[in-house]
Amino acid sequence: MYQRERQRISTVARVAVLLVLLAPCVAWAAAGGGHESGGLISLDKSLIIQFLNFIILLLILQRLLYKPFLAKMAERTQAIQKSLDEAQAARAQAARQQEENEARLRAAHAEAAAIRAQALKDAADEQKRLVDAARAESQRLVETAKAQMDADVRRARDELRREVADLATAVAEKLVRRSLRDEDHRRIVADAIAKVGS
Repeated sequence: MYQRERQRISTVARVAVLLVLLAPCVAWAAAGGGHESGGLISLDKSLIIQFLNFIILLLILQRLLYKPFLAKMAERTQAIQKSLDEAQAARAQAARQQEENEARLRAAHAEAAAIRAQALKDAADEQKRLVDAARAESQRLVETAKAQMDADVRRARDELRREVADLATAVAEKLVRRSLRDEDHRRIVADAIAKVGS
């Protein structure tokens, strides 16, 4: 872009120099090549000296102003190009950094999801273990209670048998002590049998 501006300025300067150089020639030709006075430009020795002075001035200006101007423009172009390149590199670096951050974020989300899934699995396993332990404990308590109840029933039966035996012995003693009639004797035995049956 700056290269085009430089070429345009160079072209304009050349055209201006040509116009300045050609203007006296055109004026001299228009005057018929003679020495006429009263015109804007008089064609004599001073015109040639002015022309040479102008050429020298153009060379000096080109050397002192135009070349440093072009150098400064080239330097500025390079600085701007360098800034653009640095901006492009910074943009690319920022894009890479953003991609890395997004990749890290995705990895962190995946890790969090894996940890959550593992925690849920561990919680489910622990719940199952606790439920199984509670069932086993309740089964053990039921079996213990059943065994205790069976033992209590056996003990009650044994006590009942002892009582029946004691009662039968007492009845037999009463029968033996008394000499009862057969009727009484039968009645007492029937009462004892009735008691043992219930």
